[in-house]
Amino acid sequence: MDKILAKLFEGASQFIAPGGWKYAVMIIIGLGLIALAIIKEYEPLLLLPIGFGCILCNLPLSHAVQEIAGEEGFLTVLYNFGIANELFPVLLFIGIGAMIDFNPLFTQPVTLFFGAAAQFGIFMAMLLAVGCNLFLPAPFDIKEAAAIGIIGAADGPSAIFVGNLFAPKYMGSIIVAAYSYMSLVPIIQPPVVRILTTRRERMIRMNSDYEKKAPKYVRILFPIIVTITTGIIAPMSTSLIGSLMFGNLIRECGVTKKLSQTAQNELTNIITLLLGITIGATMRAQDFITVNTAIIMGIGLLAFVFDTAGGVLFAKLINLFLPKDRKINPMIGACGISAFPMSARIIQKMAQKEDPSNFILMPAIGVNVAGQLGSIIAAAMILSIFK
Repeated sequence: MDKILAKLFEGASQFIAPGGWKYAVMIIIGLGLIALAIIKEYEPLLLLPIGFGCILCNLPLSHAVQEIAGEEGFLTVLYNFGIANELFPVLLFIGIGAMIDFNPLFTQPVTLFFGAAAQFGIFMAMLLAVGCNLFLPAPFDIKEAAAIGIIGAADGPSAIFVGNLFAPKYMGSIIVAAYSYMSLVPIIQPPVVRILTTRRERMIRMNSDYEKKAPKYVRILFPIIVTITTGIIAPMSTSLIGSLMFGNLIRECGVTKKLSQTAQNELTNIITLLLGITIGATMRAQDFITVNTAIIMGIGLLAFVFDTAGGVLFAKLINLFLPKDRKINPMIGACGISAFPMSARIIQKMAQKEDPSNFILMPAIGVNVAGQLGSIIAAAMILSIFK
């Protein structure tokens, strides 16, 4: 009993040692993420393992952390195995591709432009990161600013991919910002959408074109053609686009249902589990509680706001040129971010809150799918420009 009490005292004393408060803060942050996952149910598959990983790597006893997140700790092994070499993002994109139905995009190709408009936050975040260099003691270089900007893609795998290449020392901050704000989309998006739209606009009903089914050969050829085209035009994004399109192909071909189900369920769940706890382990107090990290988190939040605003305002602009019976509900523009399918569900709930009989889920999904493609293309552009 005495030994147990001695250990507890030794651990507690670490919190009052110089700098020990940082570990206490990080553990509180980890507990906060877990609370959001369990109590509020904000993306629990992501936030719960991230929060627990954060606690693990900030335990007060150094030998405990060494076993977990040291050079040979199991979380370090996972990081080197799945994040440092971009394996987890690629595998996760296969699962996402198997979940995506591109049919709403085929029936209303105009939604593709919403996916582009909603990437506005990426470039605003880059400019903000560069602007912050005016007062930061440790300024961001242009590649690090580009990696911070990719938070605005609202796409975790893309953030990992670009961050690992351009800003390895800020990987923890970038990844946590990307995934945390993705999880908090239900809090971030609705106020922005309400500010930028009128009740009359939020009640606009969409036409039923989205209910049509594209021919099977179109759905099969699409992922193949996109992969080949991407490989020629933007080769640096081929691994991400290719894995996404491969996942979609096994979904649409009709002869690999077991593979499709495995990709959608087992593969995605396993990678999400490992990715989440590994991301959490990058939230070490000595690296995370810094001025630059606070700036990155703030810029990430603004990037999501700009993404949402860009998509909604673009939809309002398009409506100026459409006849009354073809108007677009501008709320679906917010789905141009890559948080699939969470953003589409949020917009559907907002539409039904205004009019319980208004169903805009399918057009919202179409824009959400376009955002998935747009985020990868934006990441490819950044890689091509600053590589």
